[in-house]
Amino acid sequence: MEGRELRKKYFEFFKEKKHALISSASLVPEHDPTVLFTTAGMHPLVPYLMGQKHPGGNRIVDVQKCIRTGDIDEVGDSTHLTFFEMLGNWSLGDYWKKEAIEWSFEFLTSKKWLGFDKEKLSVTVFAGDSDAPKDTTSAGVWKLLGIPEERIYYLPKKDNWWGPAGSTGPCGPDSEMFIDTGKEKCSKNCKPGCNCGKYFEVWNDVFMEYNKKKDGTYEPLIQQNVDTGMGVERTIAMMQGKETVFETELFKPLIDRIKKESKEYNIRSGRIISDHIKAATFILAENVAPSNLDQGYILRRLIRKAIRHFRLLGIEKEKFTCEIAKLVIDMYKDFYRELEENKEFILNEFSNEEKKFKRTLETGLREFNKLTEKNKSEVTGKEAFILFSSYGFPIEMTGELAKEKNIKVDKKDFEKEFKKHQELSREGAEQRFKGGLADSSEETKRLHTTTHILNEALRIVLKNKNIIQKGSNITPKRLRFDFNFDRKLADDEKKEVEKLVNQKIKENLKVIKTEMSLEEAKKQGIRGVFEEKYGKIVTVYSIGDFSKELCGGPHVENTSELGEFKIKKEESSAAGIRRIKAILE
Repeated sequence: MEGRELRKKYFEFFKEKKHALISSASLVPEHDPTVLFTTAGMHPLVPYLMGQKHPGGNRIVDVQKCIRTGDIDEVGDSTHLTFFEMLGNWSLGDYWKKEAIEWSFEFLTSKKWLGFDKEKLSVTVFAGDSDAPKDTTSAGVWKLLGIPEERIYYLPKKDNWWGPAGSTGPCGPDSEMFIDTGKEKCSKNCKPGCNCGKYFEVWNDVFMEYNKKKDGTYEPLIQQNVDTGMGVERTIAMMQGKETVFETELFKPLIDRIKKESKEYNIRSGRIISDHIKAATFILAENVAPSNLDQGYILRRLIRKAIRHFRLLGIEKEKFTCEIAKLVIDMYKDFYRELEENKEFILNEFSNEEKKFKRTLETGLREFNKLTEKNKSEVTGKEAFILFSSYGFPIEMTGELAKEKNIKVDKKDFEKEFKKHQELSREGAEQRFKGGLADSSEETKRLHTTTHILNEALRIVLKNKNIIQKGSNITPKRLRFDFNFDRKLADDEKKEVEKLVNQKIKENLKVIKTEMSLEEAKKQGIRGVFEEKYGKIVTVYSIGDFSKELCGGPHVENTSELGEFKIKKEESSAAGIRRIKAILE
């Protein structure tokens, strides 16, 4: 079974169970300042897990694009990926453990669906602790389905608890499903969750019934939710009998093209290049451009690391990133339309980043030659780290160049410097993104509502009805709003936008929420931000008679709650995309 067939079957199954299909949300979270990317299927649905009504109803199914960078240095082994797709079915205060587990079992074992042998199925449930009780309910359901006691494992919170997406928010115990691959046990203690390869995790049912608070304690949510997750890449690798996801059709065309162009191919570099360029292509499709900040920094790191591995494989072809990106676009464009729609932007940014990095490498090479020109016998760890951090030289490249001159590199000292840098970076990130989505709900409501007024004000002041939101990120302190426009705003235009936004705020306009069909919304000419993410029933927010847009985010009830709007910065975000950063006082 291929990835596209797995998606199709999953959607068909849950549509039969009365679930509404919704599209994947953006990879860049709009309302959550605690993370740079959408890291799990639950991330875009946090407001609905907390009790807000979803326009699709209380049973929904989706596949969510995800980016995880926590293990970015592990990519290249047989399991880690930066970009992946997560299938999910959701109950928002509707069905509970019995139905969720029964349907998981049916989809996994029925010949009509995936057809796994139930005798090879083992499961885990939450063992219980001071925060939540032992999950005997889930274990009981599994027993009724024919899973014997010896294949039901009770595991602690570190293994069988999911969430929250940030440091606060919805979370709960889970029940995970594993397929026995037939390999020998690595030890007497071998069980699901062991990394030896005997047990392959295929699905996870999360029972979200708690809210984690700022002080680390848990309180019951106002509703019980089910959040399930099945990774597309991992599941089809299992179904195809492949050892790794890189052997499936989701990576093989990329790796085959890399092999063809390589002079000295190695498996690790091939995997890194295919993973990183795929992830970068999807990030670029969100109109994020390479930079030294936030999502743009991660994007730049992914592209440049891929280019460095070209060198290790002897690939010298210019714009080779573009060739691999074109393959990614062709593989996914039928399902993720934003790839084809933003193809020109994606390829231009890859090409520009290749040129910039080439110049950086040339500068770094001069620095390396300066370090070693005096017949030096060793490059210290500190020097190797400066080459890495300032000029993008990986330790492998420094080692390769040093070998040509019969010079040693102190790799152990380099590792110490690198770890020190990682710790500082992690501490900085933790400070910067501390808190969670639920910490700042009032602030984000105010700022998010303001983006609707800002969007309409830009159309009026710039006399351009085609201006739409191209991205948004909101922290408790400021809003960031990206929109399509091909030049810098003049000072008087910025003042005029500010003036119009504040005028509407002072008019004490009511913010009204209504639901209607997507077709009706189109007939009324209501604007939608990233329209493809909406289902058949949509939520429309009207701000007086001034603004009317499709949206799923949190809003205030009246503009009188907003305060005074001030633009702090207006700048270029990418080609043809401008960015406004603004605050409310």
